[in-house]
Amino acid sequence: MRYSCVYEITFQLILCHLLASVAEHSLPTSKNTHSHWYIDELAEEGPCNIKTYKYTDLSQDEFLAVYAYQNPVIITYNEKWNQVFQRECSRESMMEKYGQKVIRLSSANTHSYIKRDVTLQYYVDEVLRPQDINTLGNETFYWFGDNNHTEWRELFDLYKQPHVFLPGKEGMYSFGMAGAGTGVPFHWHGPGFGEVVYGRKRWFLFPPEKTPHFNPDKTTLHWLYNDYFHIPPSDKPLECTLKPGQVIYFPDRWWHATLNLDTSVFISTFLG
Repeated sequence: MRYSCVYEITFQLILCHLLASVAEHSLPTSKNTHSHWYIDELAEEGPCNIKTYKYTDLSQDEFLAVYAYQNPVIITYNEKWNQVFQRECSRESMMEKYGQKVIRLSSANTHSYIKRDVTLQYYVDEVLRPQDINTLGNETFYWFGDNNHTEWRELFDLYKQPHVFLPGKEGMYSFGMAGAGTGVPFHWHGPGFGEVVYGRKRWFLFPPEKTPHFNPDKTTLHWLYNDYFHIPPSDKPLECTLKPGQVIYFPDRWWHATLNLDTSVFISTFLG
């Protein structure tokens, strides 16, 4: 009887340890950063196979010769490059200055047909949540783009664009924020830059001639867990996770999908 009790107690201790370990590794963790946007970790950063430069090491001439028309590239800036803009994008500043502004939410599927107008305060309080992997993209709404540039000029004027550029192309900003696990499935359009202000955003890219296999109404998170790992190594996408201070450039017509690993604030510059 004594041995039976010992075994039972030992088994219970092991079981409790295992359950605690599973909970620790499977549940999203939420923690506050200095910006007071929450970090909810739903996916890993993954590999990075895109060429990355410090901004001081990439000249305009090399950008035009190697990347502007044919290859994506990542540029890392120092913490002071967009320090003022980042400070204005903190939760406190955004809520104080823009909480009552009406923003336009888009469905998180490839074509983003459905739109909804809400105040920024309502969006942050009621909508900005981690993504449920079983929720369809056309049932998921988050704020990316559709900005009234007149209303947001005060904020956009603080943004410092990348130091490299496409001659003859003017940039149009697309600003937004989204919860962990959200993102846009594969799509393509003209060239542009994407920058993370807070949080982390994982990018996946394919060249124009290599159409990825995906469901346009399923989320990027669903694609990552159900399709990504079945792709042969030779057919894997170019990918990398951007952190604050990093900018990705994607050329014209390159397929790309995004996945916000945390609650993220971001801005893109589309070159029309």
